[in-house]
Amino acid sequence: MENKKSIDNDQLAIEEILGLLPHRYPFALVDRVIEHIPGEKAVAIKNITINEPQFQGHFPERPLMPGVLIVESMAQVGGLIVTQMPDLPSGLFVFAGIDNVKFRRPVVPGDQLVITCQLLSIKRKRFGKVKGEAHVEGKLVCSGELMFSLVD
Repeated sequence: MENKKSIDNDQLAIEEILGLLPHRYPFALVDRVIEHIPGEKAVAIKNITINEPQFQGHFPERPLMPGVLIVESMAQVGGLIVTQMPDLPSGLFVFAGIDNVKFRRPVVPGDQLVITCQLLSIKRKRFGKVKGEAHVEGKLVCSGELMFSLVD
């Protein structure tokens, strides 16, 4: 999350997302932002397709999106909130912890994750926490709190 660029609307296309997050294929896990309140909240979409590399081994006979990638998708949406905060220092924010993450339903190719993240706190401009939820067809599939810190 090194780049800081401001946006004028409440939606972001993939080109804008790639300008804000450092992640690239195969780890860019946000396809579109459909709602965005800089420094507060973001709602994004991650389309799940059989062409993604994790499905070669997870699992060949029954493809399921790994929970860790669902959590990473939520973290990237949280990162989009932070990259829009002008008072934070530039640098790379990384995972510092996860709390109370629960997986409620499997996510499979053909699903569309709708991920909502809300900023809970920022401390000393170096540590932050977001609450994330991921839904498929209106049903909660994952939720939890994600912590991040600025790497020196």
